[in-house]
Amino acid sequence: MAITILVVDDEQAIADLVEVYLKGENYNVLKFYRGKDALACMMSEKIDLAILDVMLPDIDGFSICQRIREEHHFPVIMLTAKEEGMDKITGLTLGADDYITKPFRPLELIARVKAQLRRFTKYNSAITNREDHLITVSGLVIDLDTHECTLNEKKLSLTPTEFSILWVLCSNRGQVVSSEDLFREVWGDKYFTNNNTVMVHVRHLREKMHDSAEHPNYIKTVWGVGYKIER
Repeated sequence: MAITILVVDDEQAIADLVEVYLKGENYNVLKFYRGKDALACMMSEKIDLAILDVMLPDIDGFSICQRIREEHHFPVIMLTAKEEGMDKITGLTLGADDYITKPFRPLELIARVKAQLRRFTKYNSAITNREDHLITVSGLVIDLDTHECTLNEKKLSLTPTEFSILWVLCSNRGQVVSSEDLFREVWGDKYFTNNNTVMVHVRHLREKMHDSAEHPNYIKTVWGVGYKIER
């Protein structure tokens, strides 16, 4: 079955270019220049990944991402015109899995798309490959079958990436998981030393769990090595 990717960007030249490259990889593309049209499409179409521009004329990409996370778990990649600042932080906080800065190389975007799809497919297919689908650690319950997580009986609203990070750490509880291994497991890609993606996602995960880096109850930082969850 063909993979369907939602592309939303009001810059027609960019949206059209992204469409050409995605179709070149045999992806099915649903392309929109307005956010409201994209939201209407999501009501009737099955989507495997979304590429959202932050700045849109009617409804911004952050709002679309937030709406997606209310009902869906598929990966979201944000397109931002700013190299630094709140765009990236806001996008990740609202549930985006990755971001890429304009102007970008189309082949880099395709690489990001493939990495997110590999990660998402891997952790959804893992259900049939693991005997242990449910992990409980000190009031934290993570269920691979339902893709849900609760903490002290309260549901945590996690992005697919955050869920995957927590699953890897819980699966290896009692052991340190290096940032390199965590990135390779979750993103399925090569880790670079100046990559702070893991750190940002762990920080957001801690915030949702009301955990602290200084006095952690769950995710502990092993400085210079990685992260661990005690047994």
